[in-house]
Amino acid sequence: MADATAGVTADSLKTKLMEQLEAQVVEIEDLSGGCGQAFQAVIVSPQFEKKNMLARHRLVNSVLKAEIAAIHAWTPKCYTPEQWQALQQGSA
Repeated sequence: MADATAGVTADSLKTKLMEQLEAQVVEIEDLSGGCGQAFQAVIVSPQFEKKNMLARHRLVNSVLKAEIAAIHAWTPKCYTPEQWQALQQGSA
C-alpha cells in the first residue's frame, strides 16, 4: 500500500464503508477540489440502529481511522435505512 496520505479517495472511502458497515448507501463528496483532503459523506447502514449520533460517528471513525488521520476534514452524516427512506420521501 502506498503512502497513507496519497491513497485517500472518495471511492476508497466508499468501498471500505460499504464492506465494513454493510452500508446500503454511501455518498461521498470531495470538498477539497480533488486533492483528497476534505470529504463529506452520507452513510446509510443498519448498524446505526439503536445508536445515537455520537456512537454512529465513532463507529464510522473507527472503520476509517487511518484515512481520517490522513485528511484534514471529515464530515459524516449517518442514517439508519428507515431514517434515509423518510428523508427521501421528504417527511423527516
